[in-house]
Amino acid sequence: MTSSPDRRSVLSGLIAAGLAPWTSAAAEAAPITRPIPATGERVPAIGMGTWITFNVGDDRELRDSRLEVLRTFFELGGRMVDSSPMYGTAEAVVGHCLARLPADVPLFSATKVWTWWQSNGPEQMAESRRLWGVERFDAMQIHNLLNWEGHMATLAADKAAGRIRLIGITTSHGGRHEEMERIMRAQPVDLVQFTYNIVDREAEKRLLPLAAERGLGVIVNRPFRQKQLFHMFARHPLPGWAGEIGCANWAQFFLKFVISHPAVTCAIPATSRVDHMRQNMGALRGPLPDAAMRRRMVDYVESL
Repeated sequence: MTSSPDRRSVLSGLIAAGLAPWTSAAAEAAPITRPIPATGERVPAIGMGTWITFNVGDDRELRDSRLEVLRTFFELGGRMVDSSPMYGTAEAVVGHCLARLPADVPLFSATKVWTWWQSNGPEQMAESRRLWGVERFDAMQIHNLLNWEGHMATLAADKAAGRIRLIGITTSHGGRHEEMERIMRAQPVDLVQFTYNIVDREAEKRLLPLAAERGLGVIVNRPFRQKQLFHMFARHPLPGWAGEIGCANWAQFFLKFVISHPAVTCAIPATSRVDHMRQNMGALRGPLPDAAMRRRMVDYVESL
């Protein structure tokens, strides 16, 4: 017998269709959204990663603080939460937090399969569903292309069975672009995830144009190069013209550069702090830089 979708999955589908009862002030303020070509649904262009930041084990105080980070994320218009079994206890902590938030939070759930063995994939993904408290993931991605050939067959079967909606592949740190390009050209993927930021722009050469050509959603990891961009540039003032694109801080400057690329669907910065989450989500509103402004942004950071 086919199981009924859980309430959170139903509400996520309604939200994608613009029919959900999520009526917070943040949602009404029209955040910047981008379409996922495979489905046509729009998602806010700033999501949330969980690498390192949500790997806090059973520490009650730390879990409570992550709950407030996630609550703030949704209140300010976020949807896409990305994790992986590779990230220690992050999936368990995400599930802990989701269970303590209203069931109608507009979650777009994205995680990964990360195992050498194809035979272990179904069990690992079932455990991820249990940890998150969902019956279906919006996106299941093959983490860092690990045994992608084997897992691709499993993900296709899971998609057909309704356990996932979208199939993705990931890489990070700017590596394995040639292999990812081959997969993008030949395999039935809906989403790709890779590193892109204002100093790591290799993806502009081939991956971003190819994603646009193939109609693939793009999730951007490491938009801050973890914390390195702040170490490199935060001691310098923002340029006076940053206000023209609604940037009040460096986080928004870095994020607006990423999400202004026309092929990018969503950037997924990670944070453990509510104040930093508020800064990140500020990039969801206001004008985006055009091509000339993007060049000006690059020239400015390269001059520092």
